[in-house]
Amino acid sequence: MASVTTLGLGKTMEKKLHSVGIHSAEELTDIGSKQAVFRLKEQYPGTCVVILYHLEAAIQGVEIKQLDEACKADLKAYFKQLSI
Repeated sequence: MASVTTLGLGKTMEKKLHSVGIHSAEELTDIGSKQAVFRLKEQYPGTCVVILYHLEAAIQGVEIKQLDEACKADLKAYFKQLSI
């Protein structure tokens, strides 16, 4: 199994993902960015929407600025409901 760093995520994010039960790039891809950020936000309340964008971009294999506006809007709406 490949490390999440192979998706372009750093060591700090890798440690945080490990702490919430995500140990590989494949696991992150399988569970998706929304579930991953849900887990992160539970353990790290300061998790922001930009982390969600980074996770989704990593899964898609693109840079964050390449996420289309519809995708960003969907992710932002999801993240807002987590903060209620």
